[in-house]
This record gives sequence, C-alpha cells and structure tokens, in this order.
Amino acid sequence: MRQEKIVAITDSVTVGELADTLGLSVTTLIGELFKNGIAATINQRLDFETASIIVEELGLDVRLEKKAAVAHERKMHKLSDHAVSRPPIVAVMGHVDHGKTSLLDAILGQKTVDDEAGGITQHISAYQTERNGRMMTLLDTPGHEAFAALRQHGATLTDVVIIVVAADDGVKPQTVEAIRFARTAHAKIVVAINKIDKEAANPDMVKAQLASEHGLNPEEWNGDTVMVEVSAKTGQNIDKLLDMVLLVADMEDLRADEDVPAEGLVIEAHMEKGRGAVVGLLVENGHLKPGHYLVAGQAYGHIRTMQNFRGDTLKDAGPSTPVNVTGFKELPQFGDVFRIAKNEKEARTIATANRIEQEKLAATTNVTGADILKLMNQQYDSEDFNVVVKADVQGSLTSVVDSLKLIETGGEVTLHVIGTGVGSITEKDIHLATGKNTVIYGFNVDLPPSVKRLATRERVEVRLFNIIYELLDDAKQSMENLLAPEVVETEIGELEIKGVFRTLRDEVIAGGKVLSGKATADVLARVKRKGEQIAEVEVTSVQRQQQAAKDVFEGEMCGLNLKTTKKLNLEEGDHLEFFTRELVKKTL
Repeated sequence: MRQEKIVAITDSVTVGELADTLGLSVTTLIGELFKNGIAATINQRLDFETASIIVEELGLDVRLEKKAAVAHERKMHKLSDHAVSRPPIVAVMGHVDHGKTSLLDAILGQKTVDDEAGGITQHISAYQTERNGRMMTLLDTPGHEAFAALRQHGATLTDVVIIVVAADDGVKPQTVEAIRFARTAHAKIVVAINKIDKEAANPDMVKAQLASEHGLNPEEWNGDTVMVEVSAKTGQNIDKLLDMVLLVADMEDLRADEDVPAEGLVIEAHMEKGRGAVVGLLVENGHLKPGHYLVAGQAYGHIRTMQNFRGDTLKDAGPSTPVNVTGFKELPQFGDVFRIAKNEKEARTIATANRIEQEKLAATTNVTGADILKLMNQQYDSEDFNVVVKADVQGSLTSVVDSLKLIETGGEVTLHVIGTGVGSITEKDIHLATGKNTVIYGFNVDLPPSVKRLATRERVEVRLFNIIYELLDDAKQSMENLLAPEVVETEIGELEIKGVFRTLRDEVIAGGKVLSGKATADVLARVKRKGEQIAEVEVTSVQRQQQAAKDVFEGEMCGLNLKTTKKLNLEEGDHLEFFTRELVKKTL
C-alpha cells in the first residue's frame, strides 16, 4: 500500500502555486478545473477546500493540510498610559418586534421608529443619552433576519449589548443570533425583558429559557448575567436598566486616547440631495473636527459639516461619539475604518493605494469549495436572474445584496448582482438593466419621473420596496417563475393484453384484464413486452361489456382504444402501465 504524501498549504493558494506544490504542470491542473466547471487562470486563487477536491479528483496520493496563516485583521490601536475614561458604546439587539426601538424611544424621549418602514429598524442608528451626568452611546440595530450583517457589525462596535426579549414571546431566532454576535465581539450582555406590562408576560419563562438553553444565568439565580424587567410602553424600570448598563461598563474600565489623530468606523453612508455624501461615523480615539481630511477605504474627503443624531452642529467629537459628516467625495463602504490625513493630497494618495489593493484582490478572487461543488452539480440549462440593487444607505445595500445571494435554487436559477449603488435610481442603472431576466430593486430610494419614463421605454422592470423581506419575497418569486416546471408521473394501474381486435396506423383496439389499480380513459400508458418498454400510447376510451366506462378496476376485463404516433403491433401478453404526466410548478 502506497503511503500518502502530506502537503501543507495556506487557506488560499493560486493555481500556479498549487501545481508547483503538487509537481504537476499548470496545464494539467487548469484542465482538471475546467472539467469541473471552472475556467481558471494561473493566478486564480483557490481556497483550501477546493484544492482538496481537485487533489481527490486527480486521484493523487496526496493529503493536504492547512498551514497556519497570518491573520490579516484590523490593526487595533494600542492605548497609551494617558488614556482616559470614555462613554460606553451600547448596542440594542434582539428579535424583530420585541421592542428594541420602542425601548430607545423611552430612553431618548423621541419616536425613532416613525422613520422606519413597517415599524422595523432597517439601519444602524446611533444616539447618545445622559444618565446621572454620564454619557452613553446607543446603537439601534435591525432585528429582521436579513440584517444579520448589520447586527454583527453593530455588535463588533460595542462594549455592552442589551438583548431585548419580549416577556410574552420568549427567545426567538434573532435573539439567539444576537447573543452569538455579542459573545463573538466579547461584549458584556445585559438582558432587558420587555413588555412586562402585557397580560401574557412571563419574565420567569424568559429567564429559564436563557439560562437553560443559552447559558445566561440571572444574577438573582446566582448567575452572572444582569437581567432587568422593563416596559418601554410605561417607562417602568428604564432608569434601572441604564444604571445597570453603566455599572457593567464600569467593570470593563473603558478607555480611549484623546491626544491622537481621530480614528473610528463608518456605520452608515448615503447620498442626500443638496448635501452630497452624508456619512455616519463612530469616533473611537482622538477628536474629530470640521476641516479634518479623512480617508475611509477607497473614499476620502474634507469634513464640511459635522452634526449629532439630533441634527445639532458639533465643533468637536471625542471618543465614543457618533456623528454625521459631509464632505466625502464618494461614499465609503459600510464598516470601513476612517483615519485622519494631513492634507487632501495625502488623503487622495492613501485612498488610491487602497483602491489599487482592492482591485488586486478582486482580480484574484477565491473560488470556494462551495462554488466548485455547485458547478460540478449544476445543470447546463440553468437560467440567470440579474439584479441591480440601489439603496438609501451603504449598510442597507450590503444587507440586501447579501440576503439576495442566500436565496437557494438548487442550481437551476443563478442570481447575479450586476450593479449596486447608494442613492436614487439613475438612467445609468436603466441602461445596465436592459438584458433578459433583469430587474432593478430600489430599497428606500426614489425613481425620478424622467428615469421612470426611460424604464418604460426600454421595458426595464423597476421594483421599489421599503421593507426588506418584501423585496426578498419578490426576488424569490421571480426566481421561482424562471424554474423549469417539474414533470410528475403518477401511476394508476396495470393491465395484461388478452386480445388485439384491430390495428390501424395510429390506433389499436384491444382487450385485457386489469392486474392492479384501475384502467381509465384519457391517461397515458407504457407498453411493455417481457419487461421492456416498446411504446407509449394514449388511452382514449375504456369499455366494460361493450359499454363506455369511467374506470375498470383490478380483476375486471375491459376493452380499450389506444392512440399511437406510429403503427403499433400489440401482442397478447403485453402489459400496459397506466399513468398520468403533468407539469408542476417548482417552488424554492
């Protein structure tokens, strides 16, 4: 028995590198990839799983192992000895309709939910409030399942996560997801058991669920998780909740450097008529001021205006402060790190370098194991569903696109996002969407009259939504409409031919005995001789004792009129298997 050779590779390797490692020619490896549905180049990158699949397909006595790869994570700021206390950043998370935004309304004294379609939070919104002379930054994160990316981003920004659970509904899927994100972000968890004013409220049930299923044991049960029973509607225990959040935050000794160039994260970005790019930033260290030059990913700009969440002008924003700024020349990406540049030239140089680096990565995009397996099993007659997505803010755009890509069709319909952008739908979008099976989805954006006229003239479908799950349902329905219908055959019965009375070019009249099920008119039948199918016919009529019959059942004799497409020499002893065949619309 030949011994397997062990070869170590990193998580990602180019086709050329893998060929060299395996001692193969690049041509051989590219040929194997092509056989599996991937047209690769020598510089195409493959992930570890894909490389393993290819090695197995080649039948090599090689086993791949992962090398320890260098993690390319964001370089975190190392606090100096002069770091000072900062306000805690608190994310409010949980299942849809459990009262997260209503809780914020009670804390802030304003109706934040009025601006959200369907009463569902669809952006990350950042606020600040004061309690006993201390500031606290609050992030309201979406609860709908499609906004997982936003919620995860919200959790990674935060020190404390308030998990809101309705006392009358209990732990739900997004509650579990929020707990997982909070733990991944190493954030402290405080549970707000909301809606205790309701008649069906059962706070102990919620506590028991969290303790037994998720390891969150209430302090009053000798656990280490702070749980506060509140009512956003009546305001009961809201002050107590805030006091407990501050107490938990104090245990973390939260600090930031103030005397360093400002840095932080992009939490929202959208285009606004008359103001241009409006970008939501969360300052993590340093002080941000109007006039600063900023770089965030591939975007850069000069801060013209800076406001808080209420729209008040700010001249200075320190650590843990959320602000909205104008002055970016283009929209940065959701989650980009922003930093200060000395001047516009330096900002432009850094942004350009970031763009070139991103383009290099895009040119060598990994082919994943999931991709190759999908391609290996994919039917060649699959349909394409092309979409252009426009949204009001970058965070929503990310969530819509990510959610669309999760719609599964078994490979029969492939969704392609051929264009994205933030802001109103434009003529450029219409021209991009003129192909077959292409739809423009607008999420919380306008369709200007001139663009609407162009869309009508070019026969481009534009569908506007302000609730994400309605958009996703529409996309799913559109993809279902492209699925080829499934052919379903239903067996009805079997008959043995006992005699043939007349044979014409396209018709046979015969008689026989029903062996199982029934014989009936207006169905199809497979003609079998000695177990092999020799023809397929249509049963036009059935007679019992020379009288037309609807059905003739097992054990009975009957006569049949059979319609054929060519002359059929039916013989005594042949079998007919009766069945129906219909096209059934597939669903996802």
